[in-house]
Amino acid sequence: MTEIVVATDEEQLLSRISNLVARAADDATSRDDRIFRFGVSGGSIVELLVKSLPNIETDWSKWRFFFCDERVVPLESSDSNFGLYKSCLIGKVPVTEEQFIKIDSDLNAENAAKDYIKKMAFFFPPDRLPRFDCLLLGLGQDGHTCSLFPGHRALDDENMWVTWELNAPKPPPSRISLTIPVINNARMCVFIVTGASKTEIVKRVLKDKEDLPATRVNPIDGTLFWLLDQEAGKLLNSD
Repeated sequence: MTEIVVATDEEQLLSRISNLVARAADDATSRDDRIFRFGVSGGSIVELLVKSLPNIETDWSKWRFFFCDERVVPLESSDSNFGLYKSCLIGKVPVTEEQFIKIDSDLNAENAAKDYIKKMAFFFPPDRLPRFDCLLLGLGQDGHTCSLFPGHRALDDENMWVTWELNAPKPPPSRISLTIPVINNARMCVFIVTGASKTEIVKRVLKDKEDLPATRVNPIDGTLFWLLDQEAGKLLNSD
């Protein structure tokens, strides 16, 4: 199932985000192992989560934050997704650093990816693909999502849970990323896309259905949501 929502204003967008994440958290914590496995992305998504997550009533101790992708830089760097969450989100909601599954930034990208797989394996059955409860995804102007860029090797890596990128088109160049099979095994994937700079690429992905990394996100046995603001979604109804 795919649902596209073009929010009328930021309040509605934030409400949609908090409602979807709360639903995923409730569903996850009601299952046997009662842990919410939540994959997050960086960029403007962090600012929206800072505004939306405090509205959720939940047992925060059950949450575990994973990174859909991460830059292989020191964790205190301004380019680190974890660093961004540490400075912006921790303190706004009652979660601790230990609830974030972090990369080992002392390793190179390939070894950081393999190390992250080992860390993930503690939270998922080792004999099958990880099944995240919810993944929050962004969209680049070139159609990339996570750190899966058009024409790059990492996009077609289907053999590992986590892949690596040594030459990302935007800095920093060294990154790790969940692979498309893992993304498409999630129970819920939520793209959050805002701003006029994303208007054209949203049309190319959702209307023209070009073969771009973001277009390949289609959960096999889950739900896919696109949450857009007015600017990002304004070409979807054009001829």
